[in-house]
Order: sequence, then C-alpha cells, then structure tokens
Amino acid sequence: MKKKALALALAACMAASLAACGSGNSETTAADTTAAETTTAADTAAEAENTDAETEEETSAEAAETEAAGGVLVMATNAEFEPWEFHQGDEIVGIDVEIAQAIGEKLGMEVEIEDMAFDSIIPAVTSGKADFGAAGMTVTEDRLQSVDFTDTYAEASQVIIVKEGSDITGSAGLEGKKIGVQLGTTGDLLSSEMVGDENVERYNKGFEAVQALLQDKVDAVVIDGAPAKVFVAQSEGLVILEEALSQEEYAIAVKKGNTELLEKLNTALAELKEDGTIDEIVNKYIPAE
Repeated sequence: MKKKALALALAACMAASLAACGSGNSETTAADTTAAETTTAADTAAEAENTDAETEEETSAEAAETEAAGGVLVMATNAEFEPWEFHQGDEIVGIDVEIAQAIGEKLGMEVEIEDMAFDSIIPAVTSGKADFGAAGMTVTEDRLQSVDFTDTYAEASQVIIVKEGSDITGSAGLEGKKIGVQLGTTGDLLSSEMVGDENVERYNKGFEAVQALLQDKVDAVVIDGAPAKVFVAQSEGLVILEEALSQEEYAIAVKKGNTELLEKLNTALAELKEDGTIDEIVNKYIPAE
C-alpha cells in the first residue's frame, strides 16, 4: 500500500511539473506574439510614414517643376481690332498676340488668350480673371486709376474715317455730326470731348461702327490709325482724313500692385525691343509705306 501511495505521489508530482512547464511555455508564446504584433505595427507605421514622406517629396518636386516651367499667363483681349488682334479661322492672331507669345517664351510661360468686349478687359485684369490685358490699349490717366501699365511698345493715333465726298474734311467739321466709335476706346473718349455724348454712337466692335457709316447711320468714325487702314481697304467708298486727332502709346495692363509681373513683362519687352523682335512683328502686319 505504501508503494502504491508513493507511486501515486510521484505521478502527481510529475503531472504538476508538466503542468508548470506547459504554463510557462504558454506565457512565453503570448509574450512573443504581443512583441511581434507590436514590432509589426511599428514597422507598418514607419512604412506609412516613409510613404507619406515620399509622397510629400514627390508632390513638392512636381510643384517645383511646375513653378520652374512657369505655368500659364492669361491674356485678356478684344479680337476685333485688326491688325493688333483679330480672328483668323479658329485662331486669334495679330501684333499683340505675337508680342504676348514672345513674352511668354522669354518667361518660359504659356499664354492663354481670352477674347472679350474691349470695355471688359480692365475689369478682368483688376478682378484677377486675367493676368494682363493687351489690346492696342492706350495709356491714359483714367485707366491708370484702375491698372498699372508696362513700358510702351508701340505708338498710334486717332483718325477720322468718312465716306468719299463727305463735307467733313477735319476735326472742325465733326461739330453737330454723329460719330461712330468702339465702346470704351480712346476714340470713344476723344469723340465725347469733341462733340458731346449725345452725338456719339457706340458699338461693341470697330467693324460695326464702320458698317454704320456705310449705311449712313453715322457721319464719321473715329478709331486708331492701323485698324482704320484695314477697314478702308476692305470697304469701297471710304477714306481716312489726313489729320491725326491724337498721338498715343500702347502698353500692357496689369493689376495694380502686381509689381512682380510688371517687372517681368518690362524686362521681356526691353529684350524684345533690343533684339528687334517687336519691330519685326509690327512690320509683318503694318508694312512700312
């Protein structure tokens, strides 16, 4: 009996010993699992952090590349003012367009053209819808209240178009007559000063003013010299009077206070004047007489 009791006691001790060993292994395994999970989570977080950093670097690099490329400059114009800007098929071409594109090349930027009514150009620039306005635009004190202008790049004058045989032979003959003009142009302002608002008929396009003259709705048209030559060449029975009503200078309009863009445009214009590009463009559209 004692032997049997001893054997049972030994068996119980061995079982307890095995149970203790099993318990210890289970705790070790759980600890190892927890540590592994912690390590995996840390590795995942590190990988995610590295991925975010790489993405941020790529985004920054792309932004830097875009900035280096220069981006896009939006030009507001009125493509009804040949030879300065006009439609040719599906394209807008002309002196101002080619000068703007040459400026864009100097700055490493693409020029996007927005065609609009002439009197909408300055509001588009001041509101930021366009970066600059180029449309055979004369520098005037009134406009300088709203925008800044670059250095000038061309000269112009206001002239009078009449029908052949008209009794109007100069500015003195405009008194009491109906004058056709393009809305918002210096021709509009000048005609108002000469004959009063009540005698000025305003049109959205210079072409429309010339058509009104041909149809005897107005007695004369006051407009810039270069477009006047184009309109007279395209329409029989019209002449340009010799008297120049004004001497003006064209420049590019930018938003007031945008000195960075203004300086860049002036630098590009200076280079284009110096290398003869502007003269070449102007002579292409307005051959020397």
